[in-house]
Amino acid sequence: MDMTSIILAIQEVLQPLTLLYLLIGVFFGIVAGAIPGFTFTMAIILAFPFTFGMAPVQGLTLMIGIYIGGLSGGLISGILLGIPGTPSSVVTIFDGFPMSKKGQSARALGIGIASSVLGTIIGAILLFFLGPIISKVALQFGPWEIFALVVFALTLIAGLSGGNLTKGLIAGCLGLLIGTIGVAPTGTIRFDFGFPSLTGGLSPIPVLIGLFAFSQLLKNIEEIKLSYSSQEKSTLTKKVSIPYLQVIKDIYKEKWNLVRSSTIGCFIGALPAAGAESANFISYDRAKKAAKDKEQYGKGHPGGIVAAESSNNSVAGGAFIPTITLGIPGDVAQAVMIGALILHGITPGPGLFSQQPILVNSIYVAIICSALFVLLLQTLLLPILIRITLVPKSLLIPSILVFSTVGAFALNNRPFDIWVVLIFGIIGFLLEKAKVPLGPVILGLILGPTLEGEMTRAFQISSEISTFFTRPISLAFLLLAIGSIFFSIRQNKKGVEQSSESLKKVV
Repeated sequence: MDMTSIILAIQEVLQPLTLLYLLIGVFFGIVAGAIPGFTFTMAIILAFPFTFGMAPVQGLTLMIGIYIGGLSGGLISGILLGIPGTPSSVVTIFDGFPMSKKGQSARALGIGIASSVLGTIIGAILLFFLGPIISKVALQFGPWEIFALVVFALTLIAGLSGGNLTKGLIAGCLGLLIGTIGVAPTGTIRFDFGFPSLTGGLSPIPVLIGLFAFSQLLKNIEEIKLSYSSQEKSTLTKKVSIPYLQVIKDIYKEKWNLVRSSTIGCFIGALPAAGAESANFISYDRAKKAAKDKEQYGKGHPGGIVAAESSNNSVAGGAFIPTITLGIPGDVAQAVMIGALILHGITPGPGLFSQQPILVNSIYVAIICSALFVLLLQTLLLPILIRITLVPKSLLIPSILVFSTVGAFALNNRPFDIWVVLIFGIIGFLLEKAKVPLGPVILGLILGPTLEGEMTRAFQISSEISTFFTRPISLAFLLLAIGSIFFSIRQNKKGVEQSSESLKKVV
């Protein structure tokens, strides 16, 4: 490592103006991530024109701030309201929202913030030391390997099924089916049913908002009282204390979960097209299977939040690996950052390390500084954010409905997405009534198009199905998928047997 370039990079990022841009970026990233429908990717795109007059490090730092802040900001609405701010924060609500309903929203937010900050730092450290090595491994990932990775991720449906494997599989298949609407990878249009709006498929964000936000609102409407009760009025004046000591104990107890999930997130982030969503589901499944009290996952377990948020934010470190080493963007946000570099006459690729060492090292420094700013801003704003849970539902529900609908519309500026929110809100409400888990639906929806696209690419390159088994990395992921399926069936069978024994004892 060239210590001179590292020192110069630190000096460059710690310039007052650069730090100000970074702070602004983190703040707007948190806000964008917290608003359902308004993703941090949109915020980065909106910020792109403002980087034209900046120095390369300053422009990149601004977008890194939005990127890191946005990855963390999604936990706010997820934990407080059960509505994922971003697709990558879906897994956070599995345990975050139940904790909030138990009156532990401050603790859940504290765990989420700490996990996202530590995950970001671990991801940056892994990027710094292992970037060149991981980039060589990532270079070996063709469509066969990514297909096998997604197959492995889809086997995690069992872990999200809440003890009912059959309903989980039905939900997962429903998600996969939704993902097939629109233009196929081969270019043919399918399942549009004569509606031009369905030709382009269904965007995941409106579907997410419908399934989680609108369905949750419909559930709340069932319980709501139109007039304020004295309990609601007293709740608004209640003081909320943040249990910092408890959060530290929770993080320490889940330290190995944190390290493992962060490592998974960084590695998957380094794979183009794999995405933070895959990292979340895989990390959560690994954490659940490794836990002694795995039956508590999904009911408000701190380990679920740690796994989801640490892997979610460590993806940032991994995502920069193919971007700066190979010039291959891992997601839309990275593609915009590549555009910013090219705009300033800098071409990402293997030569970037030798030609622009200060710029490369400034990325590491900016990621770590962003994590610290996330900790600072979200901790300062936490007492304000907690008050959201204390607002009477009769006021909160209409407000969320308006903002969620606006967020869905703003994504593509088309009224059709508002209807998507409404329809999938009703579907999500009915599925929950039937006790069908929503997690597998989202898993299938998000990963299905990637699975199909990579499989199509693989067969376009080679029509031999044996290629999936002759390539070592692809074979390894397929074997892991098979192992995961057998493990899930065994756990499900074990759970059924335990339930039967408990029923016999009661009788």
